[in-house]
Amino acid sequence: MSSTRSQTETPGSATRAIHFPEQRSFRNRAGFAAGIVLCGWLILIGRLIHLQVLQSSTLSAGVVKQSHHEEILAARPGDILDRNGNVLAMTVMCDSVYASPRHISDPLRFAWQVSEILELDTDRLYRRLLDHSDAGFLWLKRRVLPEMCEQLRAAGLESGSWGLRREYQRHYLQDGLAAHVIGLRDIDNQGRGGLEETFDSRIRGIDGTRTVTRDALGSVISIDHRQTQPPVHGDMVVCSLDLPLQKQTEETLNQLMTRWSPAGACAIVLLPHTGEVLSMASRPAFHPDVLENVHPDAWKNLAVSAVFEPGSTIKPVIVGRAVDLGLIERDQQIHCGHGIYRMGPRLLHDHHPYGELSLTDVLVKSSNIGMAKVGEALGKERLYNAVRAFGFGGRTGIELPGEVDGIVHPPQNWSIYSLGSVPMGQEIAVTPLQLITAHAAIANGGLLVPPTILKNGGADADGSIPRTPVNEALSSRVLTSGTAAWLTAEPMKQVVERGTARAVRIPGLSMFGKTGTAQKLDPVTGRYSDNRWVLSFICGAPAENPGVLVLVMVDAPTAAGSHYGGTVAAPFAVEILKHALQRFPEYYQDPSDRSSQSKLTESLPSAVLQ
Repeated sequence: MSSTRSQTETPGSATRAIHFPEQRSFRNRAGFAAGIVLCGWLILIGRLIHLQVLQSSTLSAGVVKQSHHEEILAARPGDILDRNGNVLAMTVMCDSVYASPRHISDPLRFAWQVSEILELDTDRLYRRLLDHSDAGFLWLKRRVLPEMCEQLRAAGLESGSWGLRREYQRHYLQDGLAAHVIGLRDIDNQGRGGLEETFDSRIRGIDGTRTVTRDALGSVISIDHRQTQPPVHGDMVVCSLDLPLQKQTEETLNQLMTRWSPAGACAIVLLPHTGEVLSMASRPAFHPDVLENVHPDAWKNLAVSAVFEPGSTIKPVIVGRAVDLGLIERDQQIHCGHGIYRMGPRLLHDHHPYGELSLTDVLVKSSNIGMAKVGEALGKERLYNAVRAFGFGGRTGIELPGEVDGIVHPPQNWSIYSLGSVPMGQEIAVTPLQLITAHAAIANGGLLVPPTILKNGGADADGSIPRTPVNEALSSRVLTSGTAAWLTAEPMKQVVERGTARAVRIPGLSMFGKTGTAQKLDPVTGRYSDNRWVLSFICGAPAENPGVLVLVMVDAPTAAGSHYGGTVAAPFAVEILKHALQRFPEYYQDPSDRSSQSKLTESLPSAVLQ
């Protein structure tokens, strides 16, 4: 009916919508966003499938690893006892403090609070916390005092930032006695020196393990007892030392150090029949519980590691061997050239001009010329074999670390002077333990018994100490019993009665001994020094049936006085011998014999010890 048409219509066509550009742009953006969301969900679903299906076991293991921890269950180190059951070293429980740096929100404040209580350097602790900020465990201080633990608990430190762990701590109960023999255990329970080192595997034991589950703050919430391996605690070690005698030996050695101010000194008390060491002390020394500012020389046990020329103390060994080989007679007279004797290009001198001397007097008066003639009678090979047979030039095998071999050169390396030098104790070097072991063979009827720091199998039926070697299979005969008995009962007894050790004679006390006065080599000139000496004295009792032997060695005394083995070392060795016989009277006489017992309580003349 109308004559007009819409401009948008054409004949025969349908009506079309009009699309504006803004509408098309909106729909495109919405579709794109929906696509992104869909992709995100697809990625998330894929990741979840990946985590739940493909990585399930790996993630589970990670969770277990973070919450389950394998802890060490420390073994308790075994005690060290003296021969009578007195405790020398034992282990107690104590607390150690650790931090968990990743749970500390303010490291500086934590460092200030903790360092004041634990007596630590604040700046150093703060730097350690920063350097280990992701760590869950960091030692702060090991084995702290109980009062420190109480102060930490009262300090209000944030939860999970610190904790305590129980640890073992080694204690040495006898105020540092026998430190060189016992040794010590370091903070990680490793034996260092002495019995602690030698028997470390026995004493330390075997650590155990356990698996625990901890929460996010590190607190234990469960223990898997099925995977717990309990520790095997360490074994006890019973040594041969006698605590009262050890104490007296060390006190006497301290007196020697005060009187003579030497570079060092040591003392050994030994049972010649069993080889057991009853006491052993070395100076300078250290305290195993107080290790700050220890002098480097104090770590050295001179009894097994000092090497020195023995001087005249070796003379009985050489004489005994020559007598046994039939090269010289016990009653033989030796002409000592009135103090001068030429051996090839060398001119030997004695301290005094002796003419004819009996073999006994060669030892009593310590004649170097007489000993040179004994050496000539032996010859190089037999002299060398004699020295080696008594154990010189090799370790004794005692159960202590740090023992050295000493020095004995083979005969092919000897000089034209050696045949005279070796019999007087020059051109060889020995340790104090080697020296007393050799003399113990003389005291033991010619049977050389290896020394030991472990207690023998036990007492005899009457309660006395057995006169049987710890290991008879390792013993060797170096002298006939007759020659050995003659040496102690005749010449070595006379050394004390009227010879170089007569100043320490105690009337009525049957004692034998031998002095040693050896010049030290000057490291600068390579010649023997005129003012530096190693002085020694070996003594034992009774001379007719020796039971106890004592050695004192003094290295380079500096105090004013007469520097000889008989004046410096002998008085203190005899003092120790008296205490040893008082502790073990069965080795000297019948304890019921009061007249002979009283001799052990007599003091040396005051001038001898001053």
